[in-house]
Amino acid sequence: MLLVGGAVSAVGIGLLVTFLWMVPNAAAREEKAACRGLLGDQPLNPMICNGQPCPLPRPAPDFTAQDHQGKPVRLSDFRGKVVLLNFWASWCGVCKTEKPALNAMANEMARDDFAVIALASDHNWSDVLIALVDSLAPGSPVPKAEGGVVPLPAALDAYQRALPRGVPFKVFIDPPAGDGNIGQITASWGIKAVPETALIDRQGNIRAYFVNKRDWTTGVASTCIRSVLDE
Repeated sequence: MLLVGGAVSAVGIGLLVTFLWMVPNAAAREEKAACRGLLGDQPLNPMICNGQPCPLPRPAPDFTAQDHQGKPVRLSDFRGKVVLLNFWASWCGVCKTEKPALNAMANEMARDDFAVIALASDHNWSDVLIALVDSLAPGSPVPKAEGGVVPLPAALDAYQRALPRGVPFKVFIDPPAGDGNIGQITASWGIKAVPETALIDRQGNIRAYFVNKRDWTTGVASTCIRSVLDE
């Protein structure tokens, strides 16, 4: 009887070990399937990898951007959190159509260990604020531009009136060099057109990469992001 009991115990332990081995592998397969279904397996620009192929996962290049108060913020400041980094610009029409879905997803999935960052390739905050109003509160009154740019106090007032609770994602600015359109940080990632988006894990590795806009409210998008969050 002892031998039989020992054999049964050994089988049970073997099944438990097999189960525990299968769980992380199943989670990894789910992540890959969901992110691939969202076309999140897009290749990174080779310039991130010194001209060599850039397979995922890949460490995300660190950078320093500015918040609305002019305070420098590093991507590495978010280490320990899962980050969805969205490269966009006020002048990008496709980016504006993507923002409502990004906003809804950030609201629904809000948690302390998840950050959605919108990095704007813009020369000034006025354009960023007006673009957020246009995309997230369409029809709201916006001030007229003076000399091509809305004065910052007027843009800030319009933003606060249209979006009194702000937005559920962090917005940083990435000014282009000279008269260019693409921000210097964005360009350093090899990005020539926006929007593009990177899903970065807690260790700072890019796990999925998306070229062009996505509907972030879909089930497959939620599964892709949650698969990294739940690790």
